[in-house]
Amino acid sequence: MLFSDSHILSTILFTPLVGAILMLFIPRERADLHRWMGNIFALLGLLVSLPLIWRFDPNGPRFQFVQDLSWIPSIGARYTVGIDGLSFLMVLLTTILGMISILSSWSAIQKREKEYYILFLLLQTGMLGVFMALDFVLFYVFWEVMLVPMYFLIGVWGSERRLYAAIKFFLYTLAGSVVMLLAILAIYHNANTFSIKAILESPTTLFSVQLQKWLFWGFFFAFAIKVPMFPFHTWLPDAHTEAPTAGSVILAGVLLKMGTYGFLRFSVPMFPDATNKYRWFMIVLSLVGIVYGALVCMMQKDMKKLIAYSSVSHMGFCTLGIFALTPLGLYGSILQQVNHGISTGALFLIVGVLYERRHTRLISEFGGLSTPMPNFAAVYLIVTLSSLGMPLLNGFVGEFTILRGIFEVRWQWAAWGTLGVVLGAAYLLWLYQRVMFGNVTNPSNEHLPDLNWREYATLLPLVAFAFWIGIYPKPFFNAVKTPVDQIVARVNPGYYAPPPVASAVASAPAHAVAAEVK
Repeated sequence: MLFSDSHILSTILFTPLVGAILMLFIPRERADLHRWMGNIFALLGLLVSLPLIWRFDPNGPRFQFVQDLSWIPSIGARYTVGIDGLSFLMVLLTTILGMISILSSWSAIQKREKEYYILFLLLQTGMLGVFMALDFVLFYVFWEVMLVPMYFLIGVWGSERRLYAAIKFFLYTLAGSVVMLLAILAIYHNANTFSIKAILESPTTLFSVQLQKWLFWGFFFAFAIKVPMFPFHTWLPDAHTEAPTAGSVILAGVLLKMGTYGFLRFSVPMFPDATNKYRWFMIVLSLVGIVYGALVCMMQKDMKKLIAYSSVSHMGFCTLGIFALTPLGLYGSILQQVNHGISTGALFLIVGVLYERRHTRLISEFGGLSTPMPNFAAVYLIVTLSSLGMPLLNGFVGEFTILRGIFEVRWQWAAWGTLGVVLGAAYLLWLYQRVMFGNVTNPSNEHLPDLNWREYATLLPLVAFAFWIGIYPKPFFNAVKTPVDQIVARVNPGYYAPPPVASAVASAPAHAVAAEVK
């Protein structure tokens, strides 16, 4: 055994940081060595996280692999890390997409390779820390740490308007973070602790209903901006469009999940009274984001901007499932977060493949690519069907479970969500048709090379995950059973949680029968 359970999370957390530190001592001129080092430590980061798969017990304690050490005793902050089923999935998603993103950068990044890979590994550490932290000060440190590398990844290695996009991303996120910091200080003032575990045990005795309302909105701005929810979404299309391919993949695949993770970890279970009071408002914002994002997608001329707006729509489904406050809504939301990371991450990789060959993202510049690139066309089709929610692929399970969950609350809301599914199929299929079918109208497209081994290595794992989740999602539902049951027991105690298995998606809704949630 390479490391004990008590240190496994710290090993996963700091492996990318060790790689970044070692790369500081390698001369800038050794670009190939920096590429190898970046990819090696990204792969190591994935490998050291794999033991979590067989060591994590879905039926065990809420938080596992907990490590609690003294850090800053003068302010009561501790180095406390641990994971439950929710953060378990997010950590694995981060290590998998982190490795794929760095591998996709091999030929795409041709300047300042040393700084690029160091910043990407630092970003990996920051993202992992957010999902592992069980102390509010530690959580906030990691939340802010990941902001800086992402700013430079966009601002230095992005496209023409990269500085504008980077500054907009930084200011939006920083504004939300400052408000969240005030809320964290208010929590400490009332609870006299920064321990997330301790506060989750009895929030209603620590915070009055009135205080919960203020704290809910303090966290709301930070998390809504990060998701991003309508109308805080305007930074996302610019950041996605201008970021390098790997930056777009990790931004869509992981960074956006920090907002939904924050809602599930803090806002909903810690402020149950405020959550129930403002639930309708959150659902309305989610539905507006779903439909608005899909409609705007149909007007885009840039492939990357279209996929960026699709994230606004897809993440709207995630927040819709959260604030349904039903078991199926929560199960579907968490699974859909994983699905979005897989499908949208793959779509950005596909755009990156075309951009490396043609150095343009304009849809009008392509057409008939299925002839010179048949293997690429096949992979792209699978990813498109995954993203639009075709049965037997991952998107269907997540969206269907969310719609079932929100249908139990109000069928009209489910109807609006279904409209978003239809519009999603429209813009994704229309994009595929314009790019891949018809005759090759541009001579520059006639002899484009098909996928190479590195591109297969980045895309095929995501395709495999799409089929796995679409055909057999039970392990993912089982992993989050404990946190979902505890959230429902806190905010919707009259609701009996059905078992998180694939058959539950097809079973009748289990409405409140005065049963006690166990």
